[in-house]
Amino acid sequence: MAEAEAMYRRALEGYEKAWGPEHTSTLDTVNNLGLLYADQGKMAEAEAMYRRALEGKEKAWGPEHTSTLNTVNNLGILYADQGKMAEAEAMYRRALEGYEKAWGPEHTSTLDTVNNLGILYKDQGKMAEAEAMYRRALEGLEKAWGPEHTGRLDTVNNLGNLYANQGKMAEAEA
Repeated sequence: MAEAEAMYRRALEGYEKAWGPEHTSTLDTVNNLGLLYADQGKMAEAEAMYRRALEGKEKAWGPEHTSTLNTVNNLGILYADQGKMAEAEAMYRRALEGYEKAWGPEHTSTLDTVNNLGILYKDQGKMAEAEAMYRRALEGLEKAWGPEHTGRLDTVNNLGNLYANQGKMAEAEA
């Protein structure tokens, strides 16, 4: 991880010198540093990077551009990992609304955010909402990729866990 951080920092320094701190290539590297810091558990550093990337992307591309929304979704994941449920939900909802406009309700990136909302709702004890999100994600992913594609297995697993936790064993086994 130290090597990855060193390379990202080197790239960031180069982009800032060549194109400036608000260039989209610079901001992509800032976002990548945020991902790295989140993976390392450096939550404050990750949030600072995501916030910087988000602010710059909103200026460069606008609040509804898919690259902007990717950073919004990353912030949602970070907040959820920190137990900041209200902030996470706000980020996920913003990302979901934007993805639905940009790509439509059945695009796989839209459905990834639907699944993220399902996880968040489950963690909050909102089981009916979680189930609705998981079902929507699963139906959409099966439609997009087919019922045998491995890309839908995380959502299948999430739905199975939800049912098992609720004592719905027949549904969990299905």
